[in-house]
Amino acid sequence: MSEEATTVGHLDILLSDRPLIVCDVDEVVLEFLTPFGKYLRANGHELLPRSFRLTGNIVSLENQQEASADRVSTMLEDFFATQLDWQTPTHNVGEILCNLSALADILFLTAMPPRHYDARRALLDRHGLTYPLIATVEAKGPLIRDLHAERTQPLVFIDDMAYNHLSVLEHAPTVKAIHFMSNDHFRTMAPHPGDDVTLASDWHDIERIIKSHVTLDQSPDAA
Repeated sequence: MSEEATTVGHLDILLSDRPLIVCDVDEVVLEFLTPFGKYLRANGHELLPRSFRLTGNIVSLENQQEASADRVSTMLEDFFATQLDWQTPTHNVGEILCNLSALADILFLTAMPPRHYDARRALLDRHGLTYPLIATVEAKGPLIRDLHAERTQPLVFIDDMAYNHLSVLEHAPTVKAIHFMSNDHFRTMAPHPGDDVTLASDWHDIERIIKSHVTLDQSPDAA
């Protein structure tokens, strides 16, 4: 049996000569922690916002025993397999991405096993979020470097994980990195992504940051 691919969707990407916005999906485009919490409760567990991690914070409703790392992985696998039943878009994401699509190419880059690509594609399409999608379990930085390649247009990256920002900044240092997490409770516990990353509180904030960056980058004085 051949090994499962680690990345899918990247070979189908065709970029224009416009700026590129790369968006993470979970907690950025789609709610993750809130619906995952609902999934857990429906399956006899709950997620406690005690620290910025899943393992160690998922406990049994019956006896408050922490779920093992293997059990957490199993529940995540089942959640992603049934994501169409649980996940919904983050607030205002459809409207804002529609606005931004007038000035930039938009690409979704989800950190998810490629075997769940079809379910995620169907979920995004259900909500009118039809922008190209890449699913990968690899580091995001090298992938974005290869996608952006020798392009000189502005590059924007939106993600909720500090390590993803570090990866992208290392491999595509001209990027405008924006940190956003939809869930308020876990956002307050998230590690600071670094001084080279701009923090955003919602999608209107993201829109303002991107429009300011793209306009500045493409002004005559920036040429």
